[in-house]
Amino acid sequence: MTPTERAAILAAAGPASGRSIIGETTEALHKFLIEGYNLGGQPPRLEEELKFVPKDREEVLYIYMYRLAQNPALMNSKRHRQAPVFTKSDPEKGGEVYYHRPPLLLDLFYLISVHSKFRSDAERLMGWLLVRLNEATHLIHRPRRFALPDGREVDSLGRTYDPSNFTAPPPEEDGDDSPQDDGLLVEKVALALVDDLTVGDAINLFTLHEAPYRPFLTYRARVALDGPLYKSAGGSTVRMGRLEATAPPGEGPGSSKNGRIRPGQPLPKPRVAPGPPTHFFRKNAETDSDSED
Repeated sequence: MTPTERAAILAAAGPASGRSIIGETTEALHKFLIEGYNLGGQPPRLEEELKFVPKDREEVLYIYMYRLAQNPALMNSKRHRQAPVFTKSDPEKGGEVYYHRPPLLLDLFYLISVHSKFRSDAERLMGWLLVRLNEATHLIHRPRRFALPDGREVDSLGRTYDPSNFTAPPPEEDGDDSPQDDGLLVEKVALALVDDLTVGDAINLFTLHEAPYRPFLTYRARVALDGPLYKSAGGSTVRMGRLEATAPPGEGPGSSKNGRIRPGQPLPKPRVAPGPPTHFFRKNAETDSDSED
């Protein structure tokens, strides 16, 4: 591929597929808490500003993303590789093949705190928050989304993207009734309770936001940011011939299958160590070692 052709392919790249996953994770966290509130009365208010203080008895949940960190997995993998997007066309016959870089794996850290007029009510809300977020095993659970260079959004099977479409496509016309969704990639984001901030760090964070100190929790969400896809017409197929069986080391002349030398065969010549010639010393037993005066 010439540099001009490579530049043309890179210029025709589509938008980044994972450009909005960070915001979608925060929105999914808000929705998960509001939909699961079952303590009765009005649900607590969600706030992202730590310095917000209500003037009435309104209960508040503070959700603040304070840090992003790169996951070490795939950190140094920058080479383009074939994207797992199958458009039901044969690459050897001019079908569409897409390439992308490995996804950027990130850890999102959230600080979650509560506020209530009475401390006992805040502690009750904190206990409910712990139990509710312990069930957040599928904060985001949907097919993985890919944005093609022409603007279409598809899943890994090449179908029009639908976040709720986990079903298999109809069987092929050749009569094979096996499911065809083996290549469907699923995107899943969950929360994990972590001990990421010390009390001193939290006090500094609240002070910077001019907010009073409150009991807090820290959670981590791990996401993958997919970059743009690059279209390549056709593909490269590498075919290797059948490998021939090689004889084991013990099958040479003068050796048996277990590697031992067969009877009647000459012994191998001893190897001589490199360097100056060696000298053999022998003790003379006839010489009396006792000295006489």
